[in-house]
Amino acid sequence: MKKLAFLLIPCFAAAARGGEISLTIEIPRLEVAEYHRPYIAAWIEKPDGTVAANLVVWYDSELKDKEGETWLKDIRQWWRKGGRELKMPVDAVSGPTKPVGTHTVTIPKKAVDLPALAEGEYRLNVEAAREVGGRELVKVPFKWDGKTAVEAAGQGKTELGKVQIAVKAEAAK
Repeated sequence: MKKLAFLLIPCFAAAARGGEISLTIEIPRLEVAEYHRPYIAAWIEKPDGTVAANLVVWYDSELKDKEGETWLKDIRQWWRKGGRELKMPVDAVSGPTKPVGTHTVTIPKKAVDLPALAEGEYRLNVEAAREVGGRELVKVPFKWDGKTAVEAAGQGKTELGKVQIAVKAEAAK
């Protein structure tokens, strides 16, 4: 069984502080002749399209000679937005992931020092690419004011099921 790496890459910018972040990604069961686990990236995007924070990157980290890293470019939108600038693996927690099911990642404030996230409009992007399969990008808009907890969700149609983000507010000091 192949193991997939899981990476957390926090990099928020200015003003109100976020507390715990919870990200849920559903990988649906597909009835196909040849199934491969999808490579998945999730990131938060600012209104101008720049990356506010990379949240997760799941990829095959156990291929010989880091070959799994060469296929990260198939997560096309994430790759173009800044994935190509990252040196893998990024300093984070890694481990195997389940190929099908609902995966929830909780990033507690105490475990990861989340810098401040400026007030404003953002978009959670979750992108999946699968060998001998399809690609899908789910965009979930949300507004962050630094005082009110946020919960927002979107629904994929093929490679992704429900995706959801929840951010707990924490008063700025």
